[in-house]
Amino acid sequence: MVKGNLRVRFWIIAIISILSVIYVIPSIFGSKLPYWWKKPLPKDKIHLGLDLQGGMHLVLGVKLEKAVENSLEANVTALKDSMRKEGVVYDEVKRIDGKSIELKVVKEAFVSQLNDEVLRDYYNFNITSPYQGDNTKFLLTLKSEEIDRIRRSAIDQAKKTITDRIDQFGVTEPTVAKQGENRILIQLPGVKDTQRAIALIGKTAQLEFKLLNDDYSMDKALQGDVPEGSEILYERYRDKVTGQLMKKPYLIKKTVLMTGDVLTDARIQPGEYAIPYVTMNFNKAGGKLFGQITGENVGKRLAIVLDDNVYSAPVIREKIAGGRAQITGQFTDEEARDLAIVLRAGALPAPVEILEQRTVGPSLGKDSIRWGFRALLFGTILVLVFMVMYYKLSGLIADFAVFLNLLIVMAFLAAFKATLTLPGIAGLILTIGMAVDNNVLVFERIREELDLGKTIRAAIDGGYDKAFITIIDSTSTTLIAALILYQFGTGPIKGFALTLSIGLIGSVFTAVVVSRFIYDWFLDKRKIVKLSI
Repeated sequence: MVKGNLRVRFWIIAIISILSVIYVIPSIFGSKLPYWWKKPLPKDKIHLGLDLQGGMHLVLGVKLEKAVENSLEANVTALKDSMRKEGVVYDEVKRIDGKSIELKVVKEAFVSQLNDEVLRDYYNFNITSPYQGDNTKFLLTLKSEEIDRIRRSAIDQAKKTITDRIDQFGVTEPTVAKQGENRILIQLPGVKDTQRAIALIGKTAQLEFKLLNDDYSMDKALQGDVPEGSEILYERYRDKVTGQLMKKPYLIKKTVLMTGDVLTDARIQPGEYAIPYVTMNFNKAGGKLFGQITGENVGKRLAIVLDDNVYSAPVIREKIAGGRAQITGQFTDEEARDLAIVLRAGALPAPVEILEQRTVGPSLGKDSIRWGFRALLFGTILVLVFMVMYYKLSGLIADFAVFLNLLIVMAFLAAFKATLTLPGIAGLILTIGMAVDNNVLVFERIREELDLGKTIRAAIDGGYDKAFITIIDSTSTTLIAALILYQFGTGPIKGFALTLSIGLIGSVFTAVVVSRFIYDWFLDKRKIVKLSI
C-alpha cells in the first residue's frame, strides 16, 4: 500500500493534476489560446478520429519488393559504369532475381582488377566467386540488413511523399502512418472530394534543380511584376516557436537544369560536432551534368524544388564533380533525415495499391460525437450520483478520483497526439466503471473493518491493505487483455484498447493514492468521530 509522507503525496498528486489540466486546455479552447500560451506550453489537442469527424479512410499497400528490384537495377548500371571506367571488360551483368546480380567478365585476367578496383565499393553485397564453377562469374547478393534498409527507406519515402501531397491539399489534422511493414494508413477528416484526394495522393513527385533569379527585386515580383522566364515559388516550413506553417518566397528561373531522375540515393551522414549532413548520389550522366551546372554557376544559388515547393537553395561555392554532392546546415538528426527522404522523393520508390477505401459522411460524424459524448456524460453523472447516495461523503471522494482519472486519460491522449475514436469513447465509459469498482472494493473492505469494531484509522488502513491485492489482480488481467487488443487489433479496436489501458493505470493511481491521501489528510488534520461511508 502507498502511505508515506502527506506532503510528498500532496505534491505528487498536485503536479500530475496540474500537468493534466495544462495538456487538456488546448483541446477545450483550441485556436482561442493566447499567443503567450503557445510558445512555452503544450498546444497539441486531442485529435478526433475519422468516425467522429467524417472524411476519407485509405489503406495503401506499398510493393516493397519492387523497391529492392529498382535498387538492384541501379546497381547493375553503376557496376557497368565502374567496370568501363576501370577498363574491366565484362560479358554480362544482369539481375537474376529479387536480390542478386550475376556478373561475368570475359577472361580471368580481369578478375583481380575487378575485385581490387570495383567490387570493394559493394560492401552491401555478399559476393560469391567463383560462381557455378566458373572463375569468371560472380554472384552479388544483397545482404539482409541492406534489404531491410531499402524496404524501410521505401516506406518512409512513400509516406513522406504522400504527406507532402496532403499538406498541399489543405486537410486539417490528417493522419498518415505506417501500418505494419508495407502499408500506409491515410485518414483525411472533412474531405468531401475523394476522387481529387486519391488523384493527389497517387501523383508521382517531381524533383527539379533550378537557379534562383537573384538579379531581380523580390519585392517587385511579389507585387505582380514577375520577369519573363521566372516564377515565384515558396519554401514551406513550420515555425519552431509558434508551430505555424510559414512560407518563404523565392524568385526562381523556370528553366529546369536537372530532374530527380538522375538521383540514385540520398543519405544522412554524421558530421563534425555531431551536426549531420545529407549526401546525394547521382548516376553517371547525372554526375557529369551536375558538375557542369555547378562549374558554370559558381556563386549563384541552386534551388532544390519538389512539386513547386522549395526545400533548399544553397549557394554554389565551387564545381562539384564525382557524382556526389552534400548539403550542410544546422540540421537536427530529424531535419537531416527528412531532407534525405525528400531528396529521394522524386518519385514513389515502389508501386502502391489501394487495399481499403471508405468514406464517412460528416453528418454521421456529428451524430457520433453528439451521442457518444451524451452517453459518456449521462453514464458519468449516474455513476457519480449513485456513489454519493450509497457511500455518502466517501462517495464524493470516489467521484473526485473518477474525475481526476478522466482528466489524466484526456491529458495523455493530448500529450501523445493520440486520436479519440468512437470506440475510444466506449473505452472511457468502461474506464469510469473500472475506476468506481476499485473504490467500491476499498469501501466495502473498510465497512467490514468497521463492523469488526476497529477504529476509523485502523479500518481505513485495513480496508486499503486488503483491497490493494484484489485491485492489482483485477486491473492486471484487464490490462493484459487491453494490450493484446492494442497489439493485434485494427484502428477502432486500438482506439478502444488505448483509452482503456490508460484509464486502468490511472484508476489504480486515483483509487489507491489519491483517495487514500484524502482520508489520511482528514484524519491528520481533523479528529473524525464517525466515518461517512
